[in-house]
Amino acid sequence: MIRTVSIVPTILTDNKQDYRAQAERINIFTRRVQIDVTDGVFTPAQTLDITNIWWPRNWEADLHLMAAYPSQHMDTILKLSPALCILHAEASEDLLPSFQQLKEAGIKTGVALLPSTFPGNVQHYIQAADHVLIFAGQLGVQGSPADLMQMEKIPLVRNMKPELEIAWDGGANMTNVRALAHADLDVINVGSAISQAPDPAQAFQDLVAEIDKNGVVL
Repeated sequence: MIRTVSIVPTILTDNKQDYRAQAERINIFTRRVQIDVTDGVFTPAQTLDITNIWWPRNWEADLHLMAAYPSQHMDTILKLSPALCILHAEASEDLLPSFQQLKEAGIKTGVALLPSTFPGNVQHYIQAADHVLIFAGQLGVQGSPADLMQMEKIPLVRNMKPELEIAWDGGANMTNVRALAHADLDVINVGSAISQAPDPAQAFQDLVAEIDKNGVVL
C-alpha cells in the first residue's frame, strides 16, 4: 500500500530579496514549505541568517536548521514558532534538551540524518522525534544529485517507530519522485526542481501528478 505523500517545496538562499521572491512564488500553490537555514559552521555554505527568516501566517513552515549548536538559536526558533523544527543528528551537542524545549512550545521535532549516519546509531533521537529527514544531497546546496542508496534507511527508520513522519531531502525531481513516493515516505522535499523551473507552480503540479501515478516504477 502506498502512503499519502506530500511534495514540499524548499527555500534556501543567502539573499533577502531572493527569499521574499521565492516565498511569494510558493505562496501561490502550497502552504507547507521547508525553510533551510545554515550557520556557516555545520556546513561551509551560509544562508540567510535565521534572525532574518519569516513566512506568511497561513504557512505550515518546517524549519530545517543545519547548525552545530542548535540550542544557541532556540530563542529565535521559539519566536518564529514553526510547525516543525528539524535538527541534525550530527550536531555538536545533545539534541534532547532542545527537543524538550520545542515540545513544550507546541512545536513538532524532527531529526535529520546525513548520508553517513546509520539510523541505529541515533535511535534515541529517532524515538524522541515526530519526523525523520533522510538527507540525500549536499548540505546547503540546491540542485545536487540524489543519493538513492539512502532509500535503504526508510524501512529501518519505519521499523523503529512506525508512526513517524519520514521525509526525503536531496535531488528529488521528475526522474525519481515516483520511485521515492513508492518507498514508504510521507514527505518529499523539493528544491531546484521547483525553484529553478520556468514555471514553479506548474513544476509543483507536475510532481504531484507524477507521484499519484500507478504502475511500474522504473
